[in-house]
Amino acid sequence: MEQRDSNSAAGGKTQTTSAPPVEGVAGGGTSYGWVDGGLRGTSLGAGVIDPTKVHSEDLLHVWSMPSTANVSQQEAPRPLEKVNLLAARNERESFQIALRPKVSWATSGIAGSVQVQCTDLCSSSGDRLVVAQSITLRRVVPILGVPDALVPIDPLSPQISLYPGETAAVWVSLNVPCGQPPGLYEGEIFITAVKTELDPKTESLPKSERYRLYRELKGCLDVTEPRDYSSPEEMVQRLTTASTTLKRMLDNPALQDCQENNGFGDMMDEDVMNNVSVRLKLSLTVWDFTLPVTPSLPAVFGISETVIEDRFCLEHGTEGWYDALDHHFRWLLQYRISPFFCRWGDSMRILAYTCPWPADHPKANEYYSDPRLAAYAVPYAPILSCTDAAKNSLRREVEILKSKPHWSKAYFYLWDEPLNVDQYDMICSISNELRSYAPDVRILTTYYCGPSGSELAPSTFEAFVKVPNVLRPHTQIFCTSEWVLGTREDLVKDIVAELRPDLGEEWWTYVCMGPSDPQPNWHLGMRGTQHRAVMWRVWKEGGTGFLYWGTNCYEKAMIPSAEICFRRGLPPGDGVLFYPGEVFSSSHEPVASTRLERILSGMQDIEYLKLYSSRYGREEGLALLEKTGMYLGPDRYTLDHGPVDVMRGEVYRTCRS
Repeated sequence: MEQRDSNSAAGGKTQTTSAPPVEGVAGGGTSYGWVDGGLRGTSLGAGVIDPTKVHSEDLLHVWSMPSTANVSQQEAPRPLEKVNLLAARNERESFQIALRPKVSWATSGIAGSVQVQCTDLCSSSGDRLVVAQSITLRRVVPILGVPDALVPIDPLSPQISLYPGETAAVWVSLNVPCGQPPGLYEGEIFITAVKTELDPKTESLPKSERYRLYRELKGCLDVTEPRDYSSPEEMVQRLTTASTTLKRMLDNPALQDCQENNGFGDMMDEDVMNNVSVRLKLSLTVWDFTLPVTPSLPAVFGISETVIEDRFCLEHGTEGWYDALDHHFRWLLQYRISPFFCRWGDSMRILAYTCPWPADHPKANEYYSDPRLAAYAVPYAPILSCTDAAKNSLRREVEILKSKPHWSKAYFYLWDEPLNVDQYDMICSISNELRSYAPDVRILTTYYCGPSGSELAPSTFEAFVKVPNVLRPHTQIFCTSEWVLGTREDLVKDIVAELRPDLGEEWWTYVCMGPSDPQPNWHLGMRGTQHRAVMWRVWKEGGTGFLYWGTNCYEKAMIPSAEICFRRGLPPGDGVLFYPGEVFSSSHEPVASTRLERILSGMQDIEYLKLYSSRYGREEGLALLEKTGMYLGPDRYTLDHGPVDVMRGEVYRTCRS
């Protein structure tokens, strides 16, 4: 696949990633003093506005939006209301804060800067969810004009820039640890308009002063280095000396503003926040259910190793190469997906593997034993280089892995969407080889049609349905395109009827390019519920796994910070679910898309539906989807977020212990 060219409220540096609007285009004027909407009954006058002397409510609109909303730059303001959320343990729940300036309070081309700060969320019993650990803030950055990239906001300098006539959004995520005590957690988010310009006299210290501070810091480090003390008195004397030096440094006049702000630099003090900030009240009910660490649905997503090699200038097999792959693998696990790396050969052959290291390497068992991994791909090295060395390596790999308890999660992904009899024959030939090493090997094959040149069936769809008869026993995971079904859910029974569960055969699905609107997919510009509904569809149709061909398959680039370009011939966003952090800042951390976050939400929804069905039966679970109006079919699902909360609330109400 790689080769193919509303709503209830429930992204590290100052953000200047989007240009101000052109006069008269997409939301209007950029002149100084521009005004959008009325004030709170006060007169700001005609001069420069000092945001420290004016309530932020007079300067900007603030309101909340659900995670399924695409908050555009033209989004109209709504009333500010308290945000009430529900989450299980080991779950992430997100919402958005929308911000739109009423006036300009900056003298530059922006309307002004705002600071967004969140308190810890605390329960009446003293338990808490801590900012920067369990609570994260990210600025939503448009890609091709669509809000998608979630760029982290530095918790120590949480400022973002607003532009005249444009709505911006902050994505707030609450991550509930597995061991978090149930209860009601409450806190506040403070949104404060701040001065944009800094006093140049305080921007940096003189060189002589910096050297003096450096020498004193180094002296403190020297006297506190671990060593064998001749007596307790010597240890006390050294610590006293270090303490005296540090106190003298803190009394430096250049650090006076830090003392006034309690050491938090640009962070607002409590009095300022109480006096001028817009306060958004936030509550989270954590209930007594823990999402399983291992996802109930194996969702395997590809990561292109060649894209990583090109963009980060890494040579295959070097230490930097291993580090980069390891970083991407671990980062993606948080989204309840099971990553595999891939390299494409001719005619859609594919080398797919989850672990970059061989099975006898200590890292391999660490990867394969990770409980967050629901399935893993074993590399079939001869797919790209059919040498004796490659075959011997393969045999050893299988011999080691088949003796491990995690072998039941293993699969081989050999060929993407085979089209003709020759390609089907190749899969069967490779299968014979693999089954000679391990009779219980699992092979996954993706397809959207039957083999051309065969007399399998009189019609195209019948030939597609009969594929298991051609690939048995050479494929155990039959992975079909949702595009084939269209909106005909009734066709699922025809596919499943051809499978042999008694032989270990499974039915998985995938999306790639198609299906298109209005069916669920992850294209840029689709509705938020349309993104989330991909997993609703999987659960309703009864698939036991899911595959997505690529998460980082943008156009080739040779530097990490190069502009992201989607591949020609593909729908925007297809094959791209995250972005290199270097595109937006100096950070090396990947930047998630809103679509990736909605995939996580969909995976979490499956756990809710599975819990409900385990209590009341699958038919009742299907009925819950329908009676809440959340999902009835591929072209009949909620466009608003409300039914999502209703479904989750019903599971909470009926299944809590």
